[in-house]
Formats: sequence, structure tokens, C-alpha cells
Amino acid sequence: MSMFGIGSSKNKKTFRRRKNSPSGSKGLLLKQRIESTLGEYGNLREVVVLPPGEDLNEWLAVNTVDFFNQVSVLYATLTEFCTPENCPKMSAGPKYEYRWADGVTVKKPIEVSAPKYVEYLMDWIEAQLEDESIFPQKIGVPFPPNFQDIVKTILKRLFRVYGHIYHSHFQKILSLEAHLNTCFKHFVLFTSEFGLIAKEELEPLNEIIEPMLRS
Repeated sequence: MSMFGIGSSKNKKTFRRRKNSPSGSKGLLLKQRIESTLGEYGNLREVVVLPPGEDLNEWLAVNTVDFFNQVSVLYATLTEFCTPENCPKMSAGPKYEYRWADGVTVKKPIEVSAPKYVEYLMDWIEAQLEDESIFPQKIGVPFPPNFQDIVKTILKRLFRVYGHIYHSHFQKILSLEAHLNTCFKHFVLFTSEFGLIAKEELEPLNEIIEPMLRS
């Protein structure tokens, strides 16, 4: 069992129990601020703004954990439908296909099914979140110089899961449509606020994103 309460059993597949904010840091206080500001879906534009006097990297870290949790729970509702047979490729519509590589164990991008891609992705993100040299747990321990680049990569890849959900499985989760849209809008406003995902990466969901940014 890890410090985040997540077991190592491979039976967990792509579902992840919720991670907590980093302990021994401002993480918990920042998370509480997010939740109190958000309320019952509240004003999402206010939720994403860096609180006065707070450290940007702390803010990015806490929100990255939250987005990981949100995507994990949303995708877990689709495992019955998102199978290697139904989704042999990780895609976001007919024009966008994603291959997996983590630069360490898989250096050359490989074509995998959507559920396998998400499994690889969630395992990779967990490893980043639990690495204290990347996401420090103690007050006063600095974030690494490339921390924001790591966050950008995590969020770029989480976006691909949203892209796959909207393009391939939206009809399957209509009962969760309001929750899905709220989670995604929160994600979009946050990444836009801090310029965390390149515009070309967002193209698969432009028709959804543009109205969200205008509203």
C-alpha cells in the first residue's frame, strides 16, 4: 500500500482510488480552498485562479492530483464499453490517434488499444505523483526545475482521455453528462489560465472548448 492509499495490485486496471493532496505541505489547505470556492459547481473561473500569495507550483501540483482523480473516476464508468475489441486504437475521432511512449520503459511510440493506453497512462501518472523528487511531500523541499514541463505532459495526456470519452463513448454516459461537462470545463479553464496545453493538442475537442472559454 502506498502513502496515497493505492495498492500495487494489477487487478485495479485503469480504476484508481482517489489520491489525496500531498501531505506535509500547503496541499491540503489549497485543496480545501478549491472545494470551498467550487461549492456546488460554483464559478469555475474563480476556482482556477492562483490564490493571492500562493506558490504557482503548489497550485499546479494540487490541481494536477485533482484532475487525475476526476479522469480516473470518469473513465472507470466506461470500462464495460471501452474494451480492446470496441476501441482497438486510442483515438479522439477519426483524425486523431495516440500512441504510447513514456521515454523510459517504452521509448518508441507503440500502437495500443484505448484501455491499454489509459492503463499505461494512469500507471505512469501515479509514478510521477508518488515520486517525491517531482511532487515533494515536505514543506521547504523545492520542486524540480522541470516541474511545469512534467505537469504539462501529464495534463496533455489526460486531455486525450477526455478526447476519447467525448468522441467514442459520450452516448454511453449521458446520465453523467452534466458531471462530465463540469469536470472538463474545470480542466479547460485551468489549463487555459496557465497555458498548460498547446492549442494544436486541443483541436479534437475545439467545438466543445471554444464555447466553454467564451461562457
